[in-house]
Amino acid sequence: MAHQRQPIKLYLFGYNSLQAAGWIVAIFMLLSNLLSTKSIAGTFASAGEIIWILQTAAFLEVVHGAVGILPSGVWLPFMQWCGRTLFFLVTAREIVQVQDHPSLFITFLAWCLIEVIRYPFYALNTIGACPPWLTYLRYTMFIPLYPIGVLGEMLLLYQAFPYMKEKNIFANFFAILPFSYYNVVQVIFVMYPFAWIKLYSHMLKQRGSKLGKRQEKKKK
Repeated sequence: MAHQRQPIKLYLFGYNSLQAAGWIVAIFMLLSNLLSTKSIAGTFASAGEIIWILQTAAFLEVVHGAVGILPSGVWLPFMQWCGRTLFFLVTAREIVQVQDHPSLFITFLAWCLIEVIRYPFYALNTIGACPPWLTYLRYTMFIPLYPIGVLGEMLLLYQAFPYMKEKNIFANFFAILPFSYYNVVQVIFVMYPFAWIKLYSHMLKQRGSKLGKRQEKKKK
């Protein structure tokens, strides 16, 4: 059985390592633009495409839970992926008027900081080589970074509402329905904090479990 799981471990190590490398490149591009221009203008132009690629590839994490190679299940990874994809596909990527807003920079920076910790943690944990300090960062830094990221996402969505309504995004698809895509996003905007609280609560429980085990091992 251990031998059968070896290819899966190698795959997960490779996937998480590539994601880690990608997010390191993304934060480098984001900060390079900030330092070179001394402005957040150009945030999307500097890092938007690579973040879009990384976020699209992250759907594999939903698949990992669905096929059982990870115990994460489907719902929480899918919820997180959908939230970010909605933000990216319909807001940051589609509506150029909001691409230089501070809320986009805040969101991208929070995402990058989260992922340059999360993916190395997963990669090293896969091969049993994760240092204790990285485990601590994984289950601690999300406490400020997750709310900052979600606040940026919601603020940008709110700022994009007038442009979204004006452009009537996906009008052809919704033509046969009594509501528009703009109405759908409004509903999601209201529900989003509640879905996020569920994810955040799950992470807080995980933190207590993971860091609690570390403290018990130290005592022994």
